[in-house]
Amino acid sequence: MSSPSDRYARFRAEQQTPVLADFRALYDFPLDDFQVRACEAVEAGDGVLVAAPTGSGKTIVGEFAVHLALHQRRKCFYTTPIKALSNQKFNDLVRRYGPDQVGLLTGDNTVNGEAPIVVMTTEVLRNMLYAGSPTLSGLGFVVMDEVHYLADRMRGAVWEEVIIHLPESVAVVSLSATVSNAEEFGEWLGTVRGSTTTIVEEKRPVPLYQHVMVGRRLMDLFADRTGFAGPDSEVNPRLLEVSRRDDRPRTSDRQRGRGGGRRTPPRGGLPTRFEVVDKLDEGALLPAIYFIFSRVGCDAAVQQCLAMNLRLTTPQEANEIRAFVEERCAHIPDADLFVLGYHDFLEGLTRGVAAHHAGMLPTFKECVEELFAVGRCRVVFATETLALGINMPARSVVIEKLVKWNGETHADITPGEYTQLTGRAGRRGIDVEGHGVVLWSTGMNPKAVAGLASTRTYPLRSSFRPSYNMAVNLVQQVGRDTARRLLESSFAQFQADRAVVGLARELRKAEEGLEGYAEAAQCHLGDFMEYSRLRRRLGDLEATASRARRADRRDEVVRSLEELRPGDVIEVPKGKYAGLAVVIDPGNRSDRHEPRPQVVTADRHARRLSLVDFDRPVRALTRMKVPRNFNARNAQSRRELAINLSRRAGSLDPGAPSQRGRGRDRGGPPLGASEEAEISRIRAELRRHPCHSCEDRESHARWADRHGKLQREANALRRRIESRTNTVARQFDRVCDVLTSLGYLDKDDQVTDHGKRLKRIYTDMDLVAAECLRAGVWDRLSPADLAAALSVLVFENRRPDDASSPRMPKGPVREVIARTVELWADLDKLEKDNRLDFLREPDLGFAWAAQRWAEGGKLDEVLTVTDLAAGDFVRWMKQLLDLAGQVADAAGGTPLRETARGTVAALRRGVVAYSSLTD
Repeated sequence: MSSPSDRYARFRAEQQTPVLADFRALYDFPLDDFQVRACEAVEAGDGVLVAAPTGSGKTIVGEFAVHLALHQRRKCFYTTPIKALSNQKFNDLVRRYGPDQVGLLTGDNTVNGEAPIVVMTTEVLRNMLYAGSPTLSGLGFVVMDEVHYLADRMRGAVWEEVIIHLPESVAVVSLSATVSNAEEFGEWLGTVRGSTTTIVEEKRPVPLYQHVMVGRRLMDLFADRTGFAGPDSEVNPRLLEVSRRDDRPRTSDRQRGRGGGRRTPPRGGLPTRFEVVDKLDEGALLPAIYFIFSRVGCDAAVQQCLAMNLRLTTPQEANEIRAFVEERCAHIPDADLFVLGYHDFLEGLTRGVAAHHAGMLPTFKECVEELFAVGRCRVVFATETLALGINMPARSVVIEKLVKWNGETHADITPGEYTQLTGRAGRRGIDVEGHGVVLWSTGMNPKAVAGLASTRTYPLRSSFRPSYNMAVNLVQQVGRDTARRLLESSFAQFQADRAVVGLARELRKAEEGLEGYAEAAQCHLGDFMEYSRLRRRLGDLEATASRARRADRRDEVVRSLEELRPGDVIEVPKGKYAGLAVVIDPGNRSDRHEPRPQVVTADRHARRLSLVDFDRPVRALTRMKVPRNFNARNAQSRRELAINLSRRAGSLDPGAPSQRGRGRDRGGPPLGASEEAEISRIRAELRRHPCHSCEDRESHARWADRHGKLQREANALRRRIESRTNTVARQFDRVCDVLTSLGYLDKDDQVTDHGKRLKRIYTDMDLVAAECLRAGVWDRLSPADLAAALSVLVFENRRPDDASSPRMPKGPVREVIARTVELWADLDKLEKDNRLDFLREPDLGFAWAAQRWAEGGKLDEVLTVTDLAAGDFVRWMKQLLDLAGQVADAAGGTPLRETARGTVAALRRGVVAYSSLTD
């Protein structure tokens, strides 16, 4: 029972935050301290940033913003990064507040869009802000779920655009995964949004225990089972012993010899996926998400479990699952269900096993998600995309390998990715603990795994950069100068400026030092800094001349060595073997860039010389016979040749070159007349300078030299600072320069009619699409042909290097696609001239599929020819639908508008239409 003082404190808090007190009553569990603090800040009128681990319940804060908006009779927009997450949150809020109070906007779907609470993707809100949508009227709160997506290379800029452009009256509630620089991000939010409270929660509400499965043994990763791994946590010594035994060769290995035969599997054996699931079931560690970084691997894992007759459900549960799936898929024709592998999918689900990846039909993924959420689906074999999407917590998470394909190469997963994956383990309110499991593999280092599990440094880095569409929208709204200042307030620039702080501090110290050095170098006779500059100028000229002479002298030395022949007697001028020597081999055929003559010296050494042994051109003093069978490795041969050399030495005059070498040692070439004149002029100017006769001249010079060195360092610092400051604004200027040269902006920085079309196109290939519009490239196409033409601006092959020659569409659209590629090439050159790199090359790999689908082609035909997974096909079609809709808007009252609308109608059928509420 709480004490009187505790009850009084709670009473006071409820008096200060009455809406929060009402909100808490909606939950049958007490809110955590970080949730309470964040909600109190929201009710007090502040924006908040909540950075907390996956599964910690940070969405409670977003839900409170919804509750507060309804209480204040204001609007709240709840934004998410993906449509599937928007759908999930929409359903959650409808269950709580009713369908009249909640709407959904996901680009291609509008449900009750004028409701006081609207769930939407972040891109939809960005577009509404640029369009000045009346739906923004009365907006009081915006929840930005998964705000750490602003680091996403392709889509991250959208989050910053929204944060920057929202009206000041709107409070922003930002929900982020745990990042190490949350305070920095919160500070930026404060600069652009006003008062913002940053709340960081690092402790998971459900402890997470880390394991490594060696064979069928589940071993703890850390020695102490605290459930909260830290940088000082010790690795389980038993696991280290497994690692040492695994590294030792076995008797059979030694018997075969070090290099012979294949190595035996690691001790304990690599468990099959069925064995892993069976072990987890035995230990009451299901439900589990089993991460396999391969779509094919996920599907194969389900088949392997079915082949082993795995069943994780009761007969009653299997019947309930079957009824649920059949109802959800009833609208899909039987022919399409067969193509989509429906019956295997259903069989797996009824046994409690399923795959989950982007290649699946979205309707199938929804079935898996909902059945997993209610505990019917017990194991999901998933790619990493599940960890970044919807809310699907589990009791355990398995990571099959710590290496994944990142789009370019196979790379180790990062600590941030590891935390994101294992963060799904442990269901709040259900599990007392969660479990992360890594499968043992040959060569695994337990300490490296422990580092992944305990590292807490995941900085949030901005990926913001101004696009062409963004530029015309901003210039239209606020003008170019104001737009430039707005972009300077981006998180990208904020981070760049913070990096500059240290450089600026160094520059201030350097400038203070410069003042001190200049004062110490003062001379009563005149301006010593001027005198010092003359000295430095003279020194630079003389150094340049000296380098030129050395280079010329080196060239002379090389030429002289190249003229040597076997039997030449030379004088080696320097080095360990200085003195007379006879050339055995000129060394002109060496692989090196310079000759390396082999000689025998008077003291009987045979050595290969190099340029370091010659500080001047060499000359042959005389010649002597070298026996044809001479062997430099034979001591007797060297002795006899050295004796002959010594006999000849007495008659040699090193100062009298042989006829063949005469005239080759004339010294370095003289300086050019202009260089000599400049050096003479500065020397004369120095002698005339008043400071030249100062008794303390050299003391002053030392301070002036220090000043000069520090000045050079300060200039370098300034260049580094200039390269980092205003980087976003400079890029915006280059974007505007491109738009002006193409006529989308006029010389007065006003948006032209062409620019107004560009405003309506939000694809990453926005400028190519706008140029096609302007050039009339699409004007005479049919709806099906337009689908093919637009697809090249949307589609990107998952692995471009593996793409074979795609099947091309038929008819006149081929020429249109060729013309589109030509327009892109012209823009690509223009971008390079302006130091930009936004527009990728059009990808023709989806054009035939788009045309055939719009013509009414069957699903099995399209998927078979294109070798696309159903989920990929639907996803590209959804993006193609988005672009076709944008083209219809941008086309105005031209016939192209009706063609584009016809394209939308032709594409939205079959599996594409079934998936209208999914990503």
